[in-house]
Amino acid sequence: MRGPRERLIYVTCILTGTGTQMPDYLATVDVDPESPTFCQVIHRLQMPCINDELHCTSWNTGSSCFGDPTKKRNRLVLPSFQSSRVYIVDTGTDPQAPCMFKVIDPKEIFCKTNMATLRTAHFVPPGDVVIACLGDLYGNGKGGFVVVDVESWEVKGTWNPPGDAAPFGFDFAFKPRHNILVSTEAGAPKFFLNGFNPEDLKKGRYGRRLNLWDWTTHCLVQSIDLGEDSAPLNVRFLHNPDAPHGFVGCALDGALHHIFRKEDGSWDTEKVVQIPKKLVTGWFQPEMTSFLADIVISLDDRFLYLSNWFHGDVRQYDITDPHCPRLTGQVFVGGSISQGSGVTVVKDEELDCQPDPFMLQGRRVYGGPQRLQLSLDGKRLYVTNCLCTPWDKQYYPQMVREGSVMLQINVDTENGGLCVNPDFLVDFGKEPCGPSRAYEMRYPGGDSTSDIWV
Repeated sequence: MRGPRERLIYVTCILTGTGTQMPDYLATVDVDPESPTFCQVIHRLQMPCINDELHCTSWNTGSSCFGDPTKKRNRLVLPSFQSSRVYIVDTGTDPQAPCMFKVIDPKEIFCKTNMATLRTAHFVPPGDVVIACLGDLYGNGKGGFVVVDVESWEVKGTWNPPGDAAPFGFDFAFKPRHNILVSTEAGAPKFFLNGFNPEDLKKGRYGRRLNLWDWTTHCLVQSIDLGEDSAPLNVRFLHNPDAPHGFVGCALDGALHHIFRKEDGSWDTEKVVQIPKKLVTGWFQPEMTSFLADIVISLDDRFLYLSNWFHGDVRQYDITDPHCPRLTGQVFVGGSISQGSGVTVVKDEELDCQPDPFMLQGRRVYGGPQRLQLSLDGKRLYVTNCLCTPWDKQYYPQMVREGSVMLQINVDTENGGLCVNPDFLVDFGKEPCGPSRAYEMRYPGGDSTSDIWV
C-alpha cells in the first residue's frame, strides 16, 4: 500500500462484435495527473487475430516470488473468451509501448486439455499461469483449468485431474495456507455467450455452485449450492494469507455471499448482502436484478467494492467484520434505471427516485459499471463498463455503438465514501478504429486484484 502511485494502466479494449472486423487491442493509458498526456491512450497493441474477446489478464509472476532477482513481472497474459487464444505480451522492454511476445494457438489448448472459453488467469506458484475455463470445445459446461508454463509458454495440461471437473467454470481464487482453491460458475458457454434468455432459467444452464478444490491434490472436494440460477461469478479472498475469509457475488441473484472456514476445518457460506430487485416497466423483464458484476477488496482488507451493472451503482462496504458488511459509500455512474432511459421504476425498496443520467465532461455515459481496479493505497477506484459482447449488445446497445469509458472514483479511506473525479475521463468512443469497449485494467508491477499472497 506504500508503493508508488500508478502512472500507467493497461486496458483490454474490445472491438469484437462491432462490425469493424478489427482485432481487440491492449491500450496503455496515462493516469499520471502531472503528465501532459493525462487521461489519454498513449499506445495501442493490436492483437493479430479478430473476434478474440480479450478477458481477464494476469502476470507471469506474483508476490510469492518476492525477493527472487530472477523473476520479473514483465509478461502480461491475455486469455480470449470467444476464441480461446492466449496472448503473451512483453511489458518489460518498454512499459509505455508493450509488444507481442508469443501467441498460444487455441488448437494447442483444445488438444492438450479439451477446454475452451478461457476467462480468469492467475499466476500460481512456483511457476505456472492457471486459466479458468467455462466449458469444452463444443460449448458444454465444464469447469476446469488450463496450465501454462511461464518459462516455455507451452500448455502443460489441466490443473485439475483428468475427468475431475466442475459442471461449470468462471473465476477462481486460492488460499494455499488453508489448502483450498475456490472456483465459481457462470453457465454453459453455448447459452451464456448468446446473452441472457429467460427461457434458459430453471433448466440448469446457469451456474449455482461454489466449488472447492484441494490445493495439494487438485481434486474437487466440496461444492456449496448458492441457489438455482444464482450465477456466482467473481470470488475474492481477503489479502491476508492467513485469513480464512472471502466473498463471492451472485450476478443473477443480486447477492453477496461470505465464504469462511469453520472451526472444524470445513468451509461454509452465508448471504451477507442482498440488493433488492426493482419492479420496472419498459425493460426486458418486469423485475430488474442488480447483476453483481465485479468485486475488489482493498489491500488492507477493510473495504470491499462491488459493481452493479444493471442498476448502475458502485458500492463500498466496510468488511472489518466479514460476517456483517456495512454499506459506507455508493455512487451511480450509468446503468438502466436512470431517468430518460425508457425504464420506469414502479417499486424500489432503496431509492426514492430514479437517478439522473450520468454525464461527465459533457459526455453521456451509457452502460453500467463493470470491471473495477483499486489503487494500491486504496484511494482511487477505476471503473470500466464492458461485460462481454453478447450481453453488451443486448442490454447496452448504445454503449456498443458509441464506445465505453474509464472513470476514476475518489475513495474516502478514513470514514468511507465515494465521489466521481470530475477531471478524469478516458473516452473509448473516439478510438482510431472506431468505438471500443474497455474491460480489464492492470498496473505495471501488480495491483489490488492480480496478486494473491501465499
